[in-house]
Amino acid sequence: MVDRSWLRRHQGAVDVGIAVFVVVLDTATTLAGWTWWPAEPGALAWTLLGLQAVACLSLIFRRRAPLAVVAVLGGFTLAVTLLISPLDALTPAAEDTLWAPFATVIAAYGPLYYRQSRRTALIALAVFAVIIARPWEASATVIMIGLLRTALGPLLALYFTARRRLVLALTERAERAERERHLLAEQARAEERARLAGEMHDVVSHRVSLMVMQAGALRMTAPDDATRRAAEELRAAGSQALDELRDLVGILRTAPDDHDAPPLAGIETLAAESTAAGTPTDLVEQGDRALASPVVGRTAYRIAREALTNVRKHAPGAHVTVRIDYDPAHVHLSIRNTPPRSEPDPGLVGSGSGLGIANLRRRVELVHGSLHAGPAPDGGFVVEATLPSYVPTAESVV
Repeated sequence: MVDRSWLRRHQGAVDVGIAVFVVVLDTATTLAGWTWWPAEPGALAWTLLGLQAVACLSLIFRRRAPLAVVAVLGGFTLAVTLLISPLDALTPAAEDTLWAPFATVIAAYGPLYYRQSRRTALIALAVFAVIIARPWEASATVIMIGLLRTALGPLLALYFTARRRLVLALTERAERAERERHLLAEQARAEERARLAGEMHDVVSHRVSLMVMQAGALRMTAPDDATRRAAEELRAAGSQALDELRDLVGILRTAPDDHDAPPLAGIETLAAESTAAGTPTDLVEQGDRALASPVVGRTAYRIAREALTNVRKHAPGAHVTVRIDYDPAHVHLSIRNTPPRSEPDPGLVGSGSGLGIANLRRRVELVHGSLHAGPAPDGGFVVEATLPSYVPTAESVV
């Protein structure tokens, strides 16, 4: 196998080797009588043989000056042609042969491959072909061989040019694909970090808000000052923990995934925990729970958890009704609370990220459902969602 990297590093040496080889080849074929060599060579023939060697050595510059090489070899061929006819100063031993050296094949390759201006290269090659083929002599053999010799190099040049461009395009495409793969991997890692942080925020804030509510209730009902102080300290610590958690993940804007959320049965636990924390919650279900697919169940659980957490923050003492209706086509979920009975705790209200409803709306839209959240006519608040009963579990809900 030829080491292409070595060839690229030693282009000058390669060109010198090619030129020397062609000089030897053309000298041997000329002396053998295959071209213009006369039967009885004289001083003119030997001089032309030396000039032919010099012309062939011009191939050393075929990369840097391809048109100059074509001009040198074309000029030598034209000079030989004029000396043979009409000057009759030289009479070849063989008839119907090309008088151009074999170096013209390699020279014809350069203009199209190494020169940027294709128009100039085509004009030069057309003149070059006319000189070599001698169409004015009307010899079919000479014309055909001359055209084939001058066409071989340009055809190879066009092929290798197209191949080089194709390789460059494929290389660029591969590099672009690699960059895109790297960016996608970075994006996936960032989204996973955001998902985990958001999920941590939702779960921890849900549990800590329960703790804060229970501590606040204990402070109000404690029989002695020591217990009230301990309850207040516990409530303050919980509020501070919520603030720190909010600061930690507040910059995240990606909605967390919910593949590990409990199914619809977990809403019963949410209702019981909310009631135990001082927010009476009733759960009403109608229809067959099995009609809802797992993705829908996780989404409904997430909606209920976020809504109940918001009630405890913003409407202390309110009564909550969670209603779920199942039918073959849709799952209707409603979380409605009455007006609050007391002012909310400022520390608890400020513990959220402010993105809960927005993230829920995005999640619901991804399962092709709808979400409405807003004040109720009686002064309370209502969150209503309509979800399709069936969403394939293979569908991405992120």
